[in-house]
Amino acid sequence: MKDYFGTPIKKLGFGFMRLPEISEKPDSEIDIEHVKKMVDLYMERGFSYFDTAFVYNNGKSEEAVRLAVSERYPRDKFQAASKLPLWKPVDFSQMQETTKTSLDRMGLEFFDLYLLHGVGPGRLEMLDKTKAWDYLAGVRESGKAKNIGFSYHGDGDTLNRILDAHADDLDIVQLQINYLDWEDENIQSKKCYDAAIAHGVGVIVMEPVKGGSLANFTPAVADVFKRANPNASIASWALRFPLNLDGVVTVLSGMSSIEQVEDNTAIADAAGPLTDAEMKVIAEAMDELKKISTIPCTECRYCTGDCPQKINTPRIIGVLNDFAKYQNIASAKRMYGLITSGAAMLGGGAPAKSSDCIECGSCEDHCPQNIKIVEAHREAVRLFE
Repeated sequence: MKDYFGTPIKKLGFGFMRLPEISEKPDSEIDIEHVKKMVDLYMERGFSYFDTAFVYNNGKSEEAVRLAVSERYPRDKFQAASKLPLWKPVDFSQMQETTKTSLDRMGLEFFDLYLLHGVGPGRLEMLDKTKAWDYLAGVRESGKAKNIGFSYHGDGDTLNRILDAHADDLDIVQLQINYLDWEDENIQSKKCYDAAIAHGVGVIVMEPVKGGSLANFTPAVADVFKRANPNASIASWALRFPLNLDGVVTVLSGMSSIEQVEDNTAIADAAGPLTDAEMKVIAEAMDELKKISTIPCTECRYCTGDCPQKINTPRIIGVLNDFAKYQNIASAKRMYGLITSGAAMLGGGAPAKSSDCIECGSCEDHCPQNIKIVEAHREAVRLFE
């Protein structure tokens, strides 16, 4: 595999997306002293790759890289990556300003990897019109990035078309890969991975533990893993899945505590490929997962057309279903917050919460599945607000 960073790196990247905060209040400050301790342990164990993005924590994540990493360690001892947001059409000058802001926030002269953020089927026309691919290549040519690429959310066929057109000019693609999404018809992790490998592009894995969800299950699902190996953390099964895939540059983990750093670095140091017997354990756990009752929403969006509050009900129900399956309240609250804020990275929309529901019943009148949507919003308020 190509040596992207001038030196081999250990295959666990530190994702600066889910950093510990001083409180659970919205817009809480990152607990930077805790982050420094996490970074120090991570570095002491020989790991060195940090991933952030312009939009994470409203820019505070990039600042945390400066405060916890770049101001405290020599530049040749770590690698740092960030991402250029392209949620709406922008021009070269706006891209340049964003890139400069990221470098300044992070206290860097250059990125080890700079990515277009959240590329997918719905953004390709805009990327071509704004010449974002040309801009990205220019960042590398200027020396402000050693490697360039993009993070991707979409199907395998579209990724193949993108790489047919641009693979020769790119170094790395960042993909969502985990055992749950490997064969999923919507996320298509395996098809996307195969496309990257076929085009000779390096792969960085994101969401190996699916935002922490594959470390948090109902007792019935967790027991399947614990019976198979009582000494292994449930997260270790998820991390090991992509760590040994060919062509993987590193596997990102959005760590939030010292304990997670300790566990994940130990897993990455000791992890071997999952055996056939272990893959059968995962399959058994997924069968147990399917037994969990969820709200039968098909995302037809009939409920949204006449909603006077413009609430994004299908996405909120999706968060309720994920919580039912994975019992990951922190991840659920985070996603609920993004959805109800009208976040541009999720397609925008009205900043409406479940607590804005006036219980008029219009949504239920339109629902082909006869879902008790008003009750679902009450539950979302109870759990997530």
